[in-house]
Amino acid sequence: MRKIGIIFTVILICTAFTTIHYYPIDGYAHTGIKRLKRLELIKSGELKDATKLPEGALKSFMDIQLNLTSKEGATVDSYLQVDESFQKEINTLFRGLDKSYSLAVLDISDLDHIRYAQRNETAGYQPGSVGKLAVLVGLFHQLAKIYPDDFEKRLELLRSKSVKAGVWGLTDEHTIPIYNIETQKLVKRQVIASDVFSLFEWADHMLSVSNNGAASIVWREVLLMQAFGEKYPSLTEEESTAYFKTTPKKELTDSGNDVVNLPLRQLGITHEEWRLGSFFTRGANTYVGDKGGSIGSTLGLMKFLVQLEQGTVIDAASSLEMKRLMYMTDRRIRYAQAPALKDAAVYFKSGSLYKCDRSKGEVCGKYMGNVQNFMNSVAIVEHPDNCNYIVVLMTNVLRKNSATDHMMLASSIDKIIRQ
Repeated sequence: MRKIGIIFTVILICTAFTTIHYYPIDGYAHTGIKRLKRLELIKSGELKDATKLPEGALKSFMDIQLNLTSKEGATVDSYLQVDESFQKEINTLFRGLDKSYSLAVLDISDLDHIRYAQRNETAGYQPGSVGKLAVLVGLFHQLAKIYPDDFEKRLELLRSKSVKAGVWGLTDEHTIPIYNIETQKLVKRQVIASDVFSLFEWADHMLSVSNNGAASIVWREVLLMQAFGEKYPSLTEEESTAYFKTTPKKELTDSGNDVVNLPLRQLGITHEEWRLGSFFTRGANTYVGDKGGSIGSTLGLMKFLVQLEQGTVIDAASSLEMKRLMYMTDRRIRYAQAPALKDAAVYFKSGSLYKCDRSKGEVCGKYMGNVQNFMNSVAIVEHPDNCNYIVVLMTNVLRKNSATDHMMLASSIDKIIRQ
């Protein structure tokens, strides 16, 4: 099995070096995401820019595949059986560290000898922006309900349905890339209420630059899909506004909570393993409230990623499209920034949330909270030599920016697996 995988990978590498366009560049025609067109022009030399993607980010769009579809009938639990030898090696990375570090790692390089290790896998953390993956699942869940037998129509809806930000996109310090194809000008700024993008572009803003406003907007549209069903594709902005103004806030809160959490329950992920309880922007709270709090665990996220690779999150086509959207398309940070991963394809999401109490006179600042300091990383790593694995790392190390820790652990984990 490993030998076949290596041969297949070599074919992909050769293909990558003989094609003109690379993912995510060749994803523009498929998605309509305008910033990808800009990367295409840079790669072809038509547009001069200093943008340089790492080698691992040059994987062809059509070469992105799911890794676990060949093992039909395998349960999630069958993958998450601890390999004692592998566990001992992983344990060496955490000697002397407290339980503020949680980890789940699955080596799928050889499908006949899968290895799994974990640490504090059920501990709950504030998921931060990693929770946006639940919004992504909710989106594809509703698309499948609208067009149960036609995936191409789901894609067309993502490309053609444009929606306005409104107050839902306010406020967030993260900027979004806005590229004008005609003038070839790129602007990076915060979302404003008048912004209009397609569902595909909002989803890309939500993941590639982790924009909170985009996440709330996509979540809003998921809620509308649930409410209007097959009428959603032709839903107008006026009808959408009227729905939120006339529907009781409790009803909206309950429905909003369900559309992102119930699809996770269908995947066998429990309430305590992963849930979302609030939208990502204050503007959204004009219409919907918070419910149940947000929590994530390395076990819950690993269950999701395994099923994504199996092609069973909604269906195989949806799982693949979600994986493509997770491909590192803007810039690599934290865990994904490790030099050891430069040549690897990385499908990644990071999230953080910190809180300071300055009355204690302690060091405290951005990503260095002294009350809470969550930093979470989710990554599927695929090396050119068929060394493939999945990692979920969650930390709550107070008074310290853990980005460097995540990057160093990424290199150490990679070294252990590659041995």
